Amino acid sequence: MDYRKILNQVPEDYYERGTRTNLLQFMWHSWKWITLKKMFSGVEGNILDIGCADGNLTGKIKSEFPKAKVTGVDMYEKSLDFARKNHPNIEFISADARKLPFKNGQFDVIVAVEVLEHIPQNERAVREVYRCLAKNGRFIVVQDTDNFLFNFIWFFWTKWKGKVWDNSHISCMKPNGLAALLRKNGFKIEKKQFSHFGMEVAFSTVKK
Repeated sequence: MDYRKILNQVPEDYYERGTRTNLLQFMWHSWKWITLKKMFSGVEGNILDIGCADGNLTGKIKSEFPKAKVTGVDMYEKSLDFARKNHPNIEFISADARKLPFKNGQFDVIVAVEVLEHIPQNERAVREVYRCLAKNGRFIVVQDTDNFLFNFIWFFWTKWKGKVWDNSHISCMKPNGLAALLRKNGFKIEKKQFSHFGMEVAFSTVKK
């Protein structure tokens, strides 16, 4: 499957517009941000947002940490163009998460929110995160739990308002599988939190 074909059918402002005009998206992403902010406790330095799309979440991170240098990465050029226009104080770069264009140890914090489940061979992306993190750097991962309730809702969502994402979940993992993947690739899990009635899980990890 060519994942770029899926990206090309997604509106460039999908998250920015969706959280303003769709109550379900607003509720889902607002709850996600509340959870994510708890994981950000004590964050400082350079921050990288992987899979930043139109910059909706990246902008929130920059607002929360105005003194931090925040960078967003995504493969979808149209969304990146939209992000650059709306968030000129953030650097947005076109790149594959499995081959990040950054130096070893460049970032203090890397975030991947609802991203790994969309990436083929996502362990390669996790290894790249490890390489690009500074010593004792933090990797924050948020994704769905691939449980029955989520899959039930996701099925109907991708047949309705979210149909642009149909067949896009190609590397789904249960929470235990994600935790094992993180530990295998050198991360120590410091915090784990479920949200969205058990449909979403967040991990705060540290590079060992």
